[in-house]
Amino acid sequence: MADEKKYISFAGNRELMPQEEKLETAFRKNSLTIGIPAELSVDESRIALIPDAVKLLVSHGHRILVERGAGNRAHYSDHAFAEAGAEITDSREMIFGTDIVLKVAPPNSDELELLRKGKTIMSILQLQTRDKDYFNQIIQRKTTAIAFEHIQDKTGALPLVRSMSEIIGNAVMMIAAEYLSHPKYGKGVMLGGFPGVAPTEVVVIGSGNVAEYACRVAIGMGCLVKVFDNSMYKLRSLQNNLGSRVFTSILQPNLIDQALQTADVVIAAKHASSGISPCLISDDMVQHMKTGSIIIDVSIDQGGCFETSRPTTHHEPVFQKYGVTHYAVPNIASRVPRTASLSFSNFFTPLLLSIGEAGGMENMLKEDRGLSKGVYVFNGKLTNQRIAELHGIPFHHLELLMAAFY
Repeated sequence: MADEKKYISFAGNRELMPQEEKLETAFRKNSLTIGIPAELSVDESRIALIPDAVKLLVSHGHRILVERGAGNRAHYSDHAFAEAGAEITDSREMIFGTDIVLKVAPPNSDELELLRKGKTIMSILQLQTRDKDYFNQIIQRKTTAIAFEHIQDKTGALPLVRSMSEIIGNAVMMIAAEYLSHPKYGKGVMLGGFPGVAPTEVVVIGSGNVAEYACRVAIGMGCLVKVFDNSMYKLRSLQNNLGSRVFTSILQPNLIDQALQTADVVIAAKHASSGISPCLISDDMVQHMKTGSIIIDVSIDQGGCFETSRPTTHHEPVFQKYGVTHYAVPNIASRVPRTASLSFSNFFTPLLLSIGEAGGMENMLKEDRGLSKGVYVFNGKLTNQRIAELHGIPFHHLELLMAAFY
């Protein structure tokens, strides 16, 4: 009997599992309540779960509460969510009283007041835009808070950051094409290259995921692409991934200045692990750029790589300085909310199923080190050392808190 094995089903896949392990899993399995609030920020249109994901989660015994209108800006109707099995409600108190509140933008002060002790909120953190009061408010609510952008996979990579970076890399070239041909903000030029017409020049600062996908689109459209970074390893990796010998260079000021003077589009996609991007392009360099050229500062959520940059919004995305158009919207992926929401949902659906199978969030954090990397407050205790140092808040090791919890 001990050797008997049976098939069980998990998210549509069938796996062999010993009978005794199956019984243990069934005992630990927990039904979750998950709340999806409507985003209050006018610049945030994404939603963390789409109706198809809701249908799968409900079929596994979980209860999903969706605030009325939460998916409208991502083009997912309340009817679609209801048909998938979600409960549509106008009560934000109910939404924020669920086991796991899943939203995209960081919660504001009023939303934090609705959180309940022992519950979990998962959202983007955007550390550079958070102040000490924000963290103290979460701590006072004695809740657990997890930052999307800090969650790691088994390889130590940041899966959500990567997926959003891939979307952003494609989107920035669409933005560049739009404003380069714009009658007011551009110079009536089509992005790309054609027989008998000199190709548009695209300069990319950085060689990560955003840069790679921006380069793919630019090269595919026939642009002349130049990439600058201070990591030779990343530059080699970029060339290998692109399968093209694009122009690459280290971040040498004179070479960058020369490239900017002839560039039609400049994309800054230099991510800093410290959370604060270096200012690589000076005011003087921008003055030497061509009138009607386009700057897209993807790094603006970390402070920006251009001295002339300042954050803009989706409603007023651009401004001009020295005749150069600057696009500096922090959450570019929200420009394509349906695509971005699908990407979010692809990540969170299996994660939520796993949390349910593990018996709840606390059990999952104990088992999944990558998920625990996203925790910055655990049951009212700050567990992120960088936040503690920035704001002078007492720091606690998550492992020790988890040991005490159990």
